[in-house]
Amino acid sequence: MASDQITVVGAGIAGLAAAWELLRRGASVRVIEARAPGAGASGGTVGALAPHAPENWNAKKEAQLRSLLAQPRFWAEVAEASGRDPLYGGAGRVQPLADRAALERARARVEAAAAHWPAEKRMWLSRDAGGLALGSASGWYLHDNLTARIAPRAAIAALSASITARGGEIVTGTPAPGDMPAPVIWATGAEGLAALSADLGRAVGKGVKGQSALLGYDAKDAPQVFADGLHIVPHGDGTIAIGSTSETEFDDPASVDGQLDDLIAKARAICPQLAAAPVIDRWAGLRPRARSRAPLIGPWPGRAGHFVLNGGFKIGFGMAPVMAGWAADLVLEGKADLPKGFSVAEI
Repeated sequence: MASDQITVVGAGIAGLAAAWELLRRGASVRVIEARAPGAGASGGTVGALAPHAPENWNAKKEAQLRSLLAQPRFWAEVAEASGRDPLYGGAGRVQPLADRAALERARARVEAAAAHWPAEKRMWLSRDAGGLALGSASGWYLHDNLTARIAPRAAIAALSASITARGGEIVTGTPAPGDMPAPVIWATGAEGLAALSADLGRAVGKGVKGQSALLGYDAKDAPQVFADGLHIVPHGDGTIAIGSTSETEFDDPASVDGQLDDLIAKARAICPQLAAAPVIDRWAGLRPRARSRAPLIGPWPGRAGHFVLNGGFKIGFGMAPVMAGWAADLVLEGKADLPKGFSVAEI
């Protein structure tokens, strides 16, 4: 390394997870954040740690599986170091099945999960919703016990506290590339994708707006729900997260509007128990989506000793443990075993 200290720019889930992993490996780390930890995409409300569908298995799904399996230990260590509860929980997920075609697809997923997931993690079919009262047009539900949840803001607070407890530093600032000695990890979300695109002279990704809500309803023992493209995620603090939209065209990335009202109404129709639950928080922000739709990791072209850690989009929290490991491997060892399509050099 060119410097005894590693700088991480950006205190969202990617940057903080990388800083934590580097500290675990004995490195000295300084995190620089323009606003506050979790001020960007990581400050939302949903926190669904859900796997990709297990059929058509590929390297991306394998990497996500490894990361989801690493979550319990990752967050337990963070909680121990910080003394804060990130509200991680492995209550699973249930998906109502709309018709016979959906039921047949679900049967294929049960078989694929059995082929690719470890024996203790599985999918199964049931006529029981298993938690919140949900309708199912087919009378069937697809369950899994791999899906977990995290409360994003609690997790960011716990990670930040664990970094400082371990001797790392988190400061506020907006540094330019030439202001910092290498090595530097740029985990700067949508703004970082725009900067990388400008440097390379081609689009490598962009910010996609999302809106989500938090309702006051205690169902902490219930599995989360995925129905009609909507996540309904009970958290351990007596709230339920609803999300999210995916908007490529918008006027204000931080504003909430009628699309979120529609989302809340849809959630209440799916789960009538939420009809009287108060809305206690509304959130909107930009999530970084790489052109490949996979995480984007690797040396920043033209910036010696600088690295990109970006593109988490909707799976940033779910991929955090393995993304942090790859970033640490690159900085400390000069190489990382990235799946095809994850490298900056490929995009």
